[in-house]
Amino acid sequence: MIIVDTTIWIDYFGGRDTPKTAWLDAQAARVPIGLTDLILCEILQGVRNDRIAAELLKDLRRFHLFDTGGVELAVAAAEHYRALRTRGRTVRRTIGCLIATFCILKGHTLLHHDRDYDAFEQAFGLSVLHP
Repeated sequence: MIIVDTTIWIDYFGGRDTPKTAWLDAQAARVPIGLTDLILCEILQGVRNDRIAAELLKDLRRFHLFDTGGVELAVAAAEHYRALRTRGRTVRRTIGCLIATFCILKGHTLLHHDRDYDAFEQAFGLSVLHP
């Protein structure tokens, strides 16, 4: 399963032509695509119009939506954060820690455009799609 991060969805819905948005456009019907509830929340927070948000939610529901959270994920994400910090890498967003750790624990691959995830790839083997 490929988890598509908020950073890619923002570029995709914003009409930005990048190798990653091109991959998403070409592969969305062929490859299992997923989002976490946290990614869904971030996407919908960025929409200023309720009608557009409802349409976007309807469109995104065609992909697999994962519930995250829970004690196991919270503890593991905090452990990852502390381990990275001791290595001199401070992750800027808690949600990024949760998404990366979710992908690591569940064995999913992440498509992203966010430098915070690079540390998870290097230190913990986060599987990242590099189109």
